[in-house]
Amino acid sequence: MPVKIPATLPAAKILTEENIFVMDDTRAMTQDIRPLKIAILNLMPTKEVTETQLLRLLGNTSLQIEITLLSMASHVSANTSREYLEAFYRTFDSVKDSKFDGLVITGAPVENLPFEKVDYWTEMTRIMDWSRSHVYSTLHICWASQAALYHRYGIDKHRLDDKVFGIFEHRVLNPKHKLVRGFDDTFRAPHSRHTTIYKEDIEKITELEILAESDEAGAFIVAGRDGRSIYVSGHAEYDADTLSREYNRDIDRGLKIGVPRNYYPDDDPAKTPPVTWRAHANLLFVNWLNYFVYQETPFDIEKIH
Repeated sequence: MPVKIPATLPAAKILTEENIFVMDDTRAMTQDIRPLKIAILNLMPTKEVTETQLLRLLGNTSLQIEITLLSMASHVSANTSREYLEAFYRTFDSVKDSKFDGLVITGAPVENLPFEKVDYWTEMTRIMDWSRSHVYSTLHICWASQAALYHRYGIDKHRLDDKVFGIFEHRVLNPKHKLVRGFDDTFRAPHSRHTTIYKEDIEKITELEILAESDEAGAFIVAGRDGRSIYVSGHAEYDADTLSREYNRDIDRGLKIGVPRNYYPDDDPAKTPPVTWRAHANLLFVNWLNYFVYQETPFDIEKIH
């Protein structure tokens, strides 16, 4: 089944060319089913790229999904035009009285700032509090996972001496958990961050369970016991060339950055990196949508509380 997005959204053309089933509003209105209402709070500067990455994964299911793109009203984007945001995005105030089956909150390039110093932190906390009663299940990615764990449980992030940057091997800790159903015992996933959450701090919170971790990258997937909050420390959604673009960007800026680990063949940036995480990225999103959203959310969406 398709992901429902505006026909004029740039991601629609890309996904159609990749044979991802997308549907515009006109066709969706002829179908007598209730689509899942999924909101994406996109905090990344390159919004078009992140939209496509997430829609590709959300569209790889048997469920019809209606997407609402959200941006921060309290932040002026330096990389996305106001016209683009006005055409395709909504602000929190315009949806705060609505309910959603699911919410995805992306990472953001603000991890080196204290949470309270982020210019949209107040709005971010309002959205996280709102999601507890207006969204059935929320998937937090990278910085968003750190922000939510800090806001809800007081778990702070810690600066790393060296950036966790590359493709890392992870192991599943609870193979019986529905979120990792179908995962191999070990799998790979991308990370790109300067900060981390300590495993021992997560383990002190009885409401949380670590489902997958890496010796090098730390806790990767953390789930609330009720399934209504999922925290992912890496970037399963990344494209094949995302780490390469980040690496070249930092080199061009004159920043000290190592070659992404376990990424380029022979650690040679001139060689094309293979995608070794796509299958598990798809499983993560399919399992979340099926077991924690579709199977659990009330048919009458207004009964979410």
